[in-house]
Amino acid sequence: MDFLDYATLRVIWWLLLGVLLIGFAIMDGFDLGVGILLPFVARSDGERRIVINSVGPVWEGNQVWLILGAGAIFAAWPAVYAAAFSGFYLAMFVVLCSLILRPVGFKYRSKLEGRRWRSAWDWMLFLGGFVPALIFGVAVGNALLGAPFAFDDTLRMTYHGSFFGLLSPFALLCGLVSTTMLAMHGGTYLAVKAEGPVAARARTAAVFAALLLVLLFAVAGAWTANLEGYRISAGLAHDADSNPLGKTVLRESGAWLANYHAMPWTMAAPAMGLLGALLACLAAWRRREVGAFLASGVSVFGVVATAGVSTFPFILPSAFDPASSLTVWDASSSRTTLLIMLIAVVLLLPVVIAYTAFIYRVLRGKVTDRQVESDHFSY
Repeated sequence: MDFLDYATLRVIWWLLLGVLLIGFAIMDGFDLGVGILLPFVARSDGERRIVINSVGPVWEGNQVWLILGAGAIFAAWPAVYAAAFSGFYLAMFVVLCSLILRPVGFKYRSKLEGRRWRSAWDWMLFLGGFVPALIFGVAVGNALLGAPFAFDDTLRMTYHGSFFGLLSPFALLCGLVSTTMLAMHGGTYLAVKAEGPVAARARTAAVFAALLLVLLFAVAGAWTANLEGYRISAGLAHDADSNPLGKTVLRESGAWLANYHAMPWTMAAPAMGLLGALLACLAAWRRREVGAFLASGVSVFGVVATAGVSTFPFILPSAFDPASSLTVWDASSSRTTLLIMLIAVVLLLPVVIAYTAFIYRVLRGKVTDRQVESDHFSY
């Protein structure tokens, strides 16, 4: 495989990382969205059981995409993993705790029949959806702003920020974009899987979330256009060994728009984010549930891809020391490591996709009152 030189492998792994993160946003995103909508689209205990059982059998498999994404960052982009998971440690810990609430909530909610008991766990499931959705968006916002870290001459990283320093107005706006996006996706999924009042309320929630997403995404895009972005001015070789300090980086207003000017086809990403949300809104309003869900997936794809396209080749810029910014060209593992991992992905990723498709085929169809009342489901 001599044709796969170091620079090509780096780009391939940047694309694969995007595929894994988009896969997580689409597949596990509707699980998080369903958790966000749970207290609002279901009023009786039976209705809430319908909502919970719509994702109960599949959420654990969907979370494989998150594990794959984190594993890919660890193995393919170790410097990014070190900077992100060290600097954002407390935020990651909060996400982990909130994600733990989901399996605990699924298992313990139905152990007792008390109204307060079940209501408490319903709100825990809400937090298990809302908190990760918000923080993941905040993380993207901080990636656009730049994280406060730096490397010394021995490549030892030092983080200079705090948890509350991550919660800037722009980062919180990105968090709201993420939350409304996943609420829309969860609403369209519930419209497909549920029936009766739950499906009707889910459609309404999806319509409002889609319209709000269009507004927030447009505002975030306009704000990003005026942010101080990052631009590499000198000293970077695409096939050299990884060394984040071997380049010169400038901060310039509007730098995140450079890729759209150089490669106009990249405008497809934000266009998919906006048009997908509008089509999801229209399809949900017309009660075309499957079409709404597919359009919502397109929107999720577009929104996440927009962040990646805007920042390329940066993966995690440094606001404290721009020269320490981590890019596709200087933050990867060795060529041998990337090549071996690529072979493993080519062999194993189709298995994951095929297994996922099989599971959804087996579990196709709506979750009904009769199924829940007959204890056909365990949640």
